[in-house]
Amino acid sequence: MTTLQIAPPRPQPKAFNHISYSAISTFQTCPLRFMFKYVLGLPVTTISSSLVFGSAMHQAVQFHFEQLLIGRPTPDLDTLLGVYQDYWETCDGQAVLFGAGEDRDALGRMADRLLRTFQQSQFAQPRGTILGIEEELRGQVVPGCPDLLARVDLIVDAGSELLVSDFKTARCSWSDDKVDDIAPQLLLYSELVKPIADGRPVKLSFAVLTKTKLPVLTVHDVPNDHQQVERTKRTVENIWRAIQSGHFFPNPGPMQCGSCSYREPCQRWAG
Repeated sequence: MTTLQIAPPRPQPKAFNHISYSAISTFQTCPLRFMFKYVLGLPVTTISSSLVFGSAMHQAVQFHFEQLLIGRPTPDLDTLLGVYQDYWETCDGQAVLFGAGEDRDALGRMADRLLRTFQQSQFAQPRGTILGIEEELRGQVVPGCPDLLARVDLIVDAGSELLVSDFKTARCSWSDDKVDDIAPQLLLYSELVKPIADGRPVKLSFAVLTKTKLPVLTVHDVPNDHQQVERTKRTVENIWRAIQSGHFFPNPGPMQCGSCSYREPCQRWAG
């Protein structure tokens, strides 16, 4: 007698009362990954070393600006490296996937070089008054879509304008095309920052620190163009419609699959 194999019940989908740029970007990269992470909430069993490294660097840079905000002296390199290492400790127990020739010690040496470059940059000493660091902002940007939830890395009041910056680490320098590809993130954030700006211009920029032997920190300005803002809103609107319709499918490719945390459920997915 054949016994029917009954599949376990699928997790209940999460209700969306907000959406982040990270979620939007995930859907654009791979709709199936979006479903696993944001709809089904599947647990992550592996995490890429580049993601841990970037988050650890963010923690160190955040700590630097927090000390400036409360009027304390600029933290030294050893202190920032301590913050970086503390973040790695929070990842103990997770399976970290290292790239070829990588290990935690090698990444630690890279962090030393990058943080030295950060400390020597003009970006580390912003002109004006720091208003927010990893500031959480939320509001409806696109009618008919959930609230946009954003964590803005750095907001500085420069007097005549408000400066909004996002910090990134990258394998190599960004081209103009790369900046254009990522610009929608800051264009959406600019809409949430408007109430704080109180009618003043909002200047947007990415601060990109390269993970190279000789690191470089480059600030890339993003034109706060009304037409591009509206185009980005329409993109979000269409993505939200696709999410509501359950339009989820894999988008395989070497760039997104190699470090994906959902490779196993993806391989089991049958449509």
